[in-house]
Amino acid sequence: MVKITMENSDQIINKVAESSLLTFDLEDFYIPGTRVSFDISSLLYEGLILKEKDFRTFLKQEDWSQYQGKFVSVHCSSDAIIPTWAYMLLASCLQPYARKVVFGDLQKLEEVLFYEALLHLDVEVYRDRKVVVKGCSKVAVPVSAYLDITQKLVAVAKSVMFGEACSTVPVFKNLGKSI
Repeated sequence: MVKITMENSDQIINKVAESSLLTFDLEDFYIPGTRVSFDISSLLYEGLILKEKDFRTFLKQEDWSQYQGKFVSVHCSSDAIIPTWAYMLLASCLQPYARKVVFGDLQKLEEVLFYEALLHLDVEVYRDRKVVVKGCSKVAVPVSAYLDITQKLVAVAKSVMFGEACSTVPVFKNLGKSI
């Protein structure tokens, strides 16, 4: 909803567009690309045990080029205990092909991608400004990304809100208090 007022009978003024609010859209930090999950549980003997010899044979025979340019999450969906070296071996096989390899499920992969995209963000442009972190997006933005950007913004912004410019939820307001 856009707040429109009539100043003169022939002029419409959009108060939201004229406000001093800056909008921060986390969707802009989404890194496009194919995301795939590699579940090691399918390689377990009787669903419980990872046999090193069989695992190494699989690694040699697998066509790793199918992961070319993809973001890969590596995990085990079963309750088995997987030795750390197994994940290391997988990473060494995926590294020449995959764009990124992360330990965890697809949600964890997305969290890492957003974290890395925000890591070196220069927030100085938001110093002493009112910022609205946009709440709606066409891509799924992990909650962790909202926490990450909030931590960055509260260090510099005058205020931080969540939502849309016409309907915000206050999150933080710098009252000028020193500690």
